[in-house]
Amino acid sequence: MLTFTSCQAPNADPACRSVIAWLGRAIGQPVTFDEFHPWQERARRFDEGAVDVAWQCGAWYVTRKDTLGLALTPLVAPVMAHPRYRNRPVYFSDIVVRRDAPFTDFASLRGAVWAFNEPDSHSGYHVVRHYLASLGERAGYFDRVIEAGSHQAALALILKGSADAAAIDSTVLETELALQPGLGDAVRIVTTLGPSPMPPWVARGGLDPGVSQALRQAFTEMHLTGDGRAVLALTGWESFAPVADADYDPLRSMLRLAEGTRLGRAPGSA
Repeated sequence: MLTFTSCQAPNADPACRSVIAWLGRAIGQPVTFDEFHPWQERARRFDEGAVDVAWQCGAWYVTRKDTLGLALTPLVAPVMAHPRYRNRPVYFSDIVVRRDAPFTDFASLRGAVWAFNEPDSHSGYHVVRHYLASLGERAGYFDRVIEAGSHQAALALILKGSADAAAIDSTVLETELALQPGLGDAVRIVTTLGPSPMPPWVARGGLDPGVSQALRQAFTEMHLTGDGRAVLALTGWESFAPVADADYDPLRSMLRLAEGTRLGRAPGSA
């Protein structure tokens, strides 16, 4: 039995479930989708070898591989169907505010209340730290910073008026806009950071290389089959592109530049 999981936003679980079921049929092996734990527990189970393949944040992947020395193999990354992705395995971080807020661009957010999903996230946290570092802004850009716990929770804080803005994974935002009628009338995007390499589906160390190769082939050929296209049509994904460790070197460079950068003021500062 091959066990898969996703460490992405929960609104992607239905798409993952459908694709994983298709993969099992394609490679002729029984599969299961570990979806009944919080993403942190899913990640822990993957690290411990209880899960064979996980869809991970790119920053999480490079940190686990480089800092912990885990033997991980990136297999593929989704290519989104929306034209903004230009048939590439990339995504964006959309800077979202309330529709009636006065903010017009990133510069106008200086001194605002900022929400982020969680500190291991590239799209919601590290990409913003990198952007601030590239501007020479190392601390105190935002007046107050709130750790929301998820992209959806960050959006909820904006809608309630408890936060002014957040960086939302573009694929998560697009799904939420489709799921929540009226959300598009309540929020707007003032700017976009990226593109960034799309989060990879990663095989654990120790997984049979033959199984890894069979999975990579099935993933990348999915859109070439009638039943595969039918599944993908329900997910927002166009196809899967093969990826290698070097494809995530840009994230390594971004993390190095962002090192030491804070979104808000240091504790105890005025």
